[in-house]
Amino acid sequence: MNLIDIKQPFTEIFPGDFSGNPMQRMTPKVLFSTVVPVEFKKPELIIFNEKLSEEIGLGNYEEKDLGFLVGNHLPDNVKPYSTAYAGYQFGNWAGQLGDGRAIFAGEIENKSGEKNEIQWKGAGATPYSRHADGRAVLRSSVREYLMSEAMHYLGVPTTRALSLSLTGEKVVRDILYNGNPQEEKGAVVVRTAESFLRFGHFELMSAQQEYNTLQDLLDFTVENYFPEIQSEGNQKYKDFFENVAERTADLMVDWFRVGFVHGVMNTDNMSILGLTIDYGPFSMMDEYDLNFTSNTTDLPGRRYAFGKQGQIAQWNLWQLANALHPIIKDEKFLEDSLNKFGDYFWKKHDIMLCNKFGFDQLSENDEEFFVNWQGLMQEFQLDYTLFFNLLEKIEENSDLKTEFEKIAYVSLDDKALSKIKDFISQYELRLDKNKISKKESLELMQKNNPKFTLRNYLLYECIEEIENGKTILLEKLITALESPYEEKFPEFSVKRPAKYDGVSGCSMLSCSS
Repeated sequence: MNLIDIKQPFTEIFPGDFSGNPMQRMTPKVLFSTVVPVEFKKPELIIFNEKLSEEIGLGNYEEKDLGFLVGNHLPDNVKPYSTAYAGYQFGNWAGQLGDGRAIFAGEIENKSGEKNEIQWKGAGATPYSRHADGRAVLRSSVREYLMSEAMHYLGVPTTRALSLSLTGEKVVRDILYNGNPQEEKGAVVVRTAESFLRFGHFELMSAQQEYNTLQDLLDFTVENYFPEIQSEGNQKYKDFFENVAERTADLMVDWFRVGFVHGVMNTDNMSILGLTIDYGPFSMMDEYDLNFTSNTTDLPGRRYAFGKQGQIAQWNLWQLANALHPIIKDEKFLEDSLNKFGDYFWKKHDIMLCNKFGFDQLSENDEEFFVNWQGLMQEFQLDYTLFFNLLEKIEENSDLKTEFEKIAYVSLDDKALSKIKDFISQYELRLDKNKISKKESLELMQKNNPKFTLRNYLLYECIEEIENGKTILLEKLITALESPYEEKFPEFSVKRPAKYDGVSGCSMLSCSS
């Protein structure tokens, strides 16, 4: 790999702690601290993302590169660091947080001039580890590697995964926070993104009243990641905020489109670029439920439930607005921008649903149709992905009872079947109002409805296999997730098997790594 061209522009511009001390502590008035990854003596590569490596300018993998992929034996030009940020966690101000398990190698530029940051996750403690060890377990690392790549191929903005390696160590974790810690295999993921900047970086500098650094961070972010913003002065910062709000709304709509539930939408887990970031207790939707939360820590309040993700995104933007107010200094502008978020989000959301149903445009009565559809989905616990796949294939002579029983998580009686038939009739009447052909309508559906989504039970099975030294399912899942709008493996196009109902890791998870 081409490691010599990795640079650290962030550490050259912003105030930092250069002591290299990994002891957990407050680091006021700085945006990063230098830190050295742990040296793992017996690492083992599980998977390397060759396509991504070529794309970002690192090139081919060689056996000697394994050391770098776990943070060992770094070249002199790589000077690792972790960043400090703050945030609201489950609605409460948490103060200084930071990269507790993430360590930056730096930034690489490809031949096209595109830049990407590279960081290790699980390579040791940082000043921001908050009484933890900075390690990661295989379980969470497999989940992050596969899901971030799955989201990329689904067309959802996301961080990416470059490699997954075993560290050769054992890591102790209490997966359910129930007082039963166990040893698990340690692992390191190398992940990349154009930038890992979060709402929390801006919140930290604002909370500490480091307004000069806050403005410098704004200027740096606009200059490097928002080329569409050409305005100057205060207008530049206003345009920045509006752009972040739109990107965030667009991301939420994409999450709804594919049925993704993040699980921990704290402000420190919100990307300033509108990327899906920090894959923890996430889940793809199995049975449709607006109230589904994928995180056991989120019970009973369900703050981060599937149906609330747009609302929480807006709440998080309010906190970002508060952080930027000392620079923007225009309360009315910020309030107006935030108030417009809902209209923008719901318009995009409804257009997204039109695309999933194959409607050429949003019509006057579609909102009522969507509400009826949601009621049907929730009442009969219909599988979100499989419902739209089935909708594409239904014909006049289809056996609706047989077909819908394949995608329902409850038994369907005659009354249920009658309601489903009524809905299908409504749907066909609505399709007749289209100004596009049935073929064009079907193509629209096929572009917006994945045939494959990476369900938690599949990840659970894959993790178990890797724990036992096998990678057959891993390789199969990677093939499937790289072509999610094709049905390459019919065995994956089924609802969650009943044996996994209620099994930890197959629907809900804890925040534990």
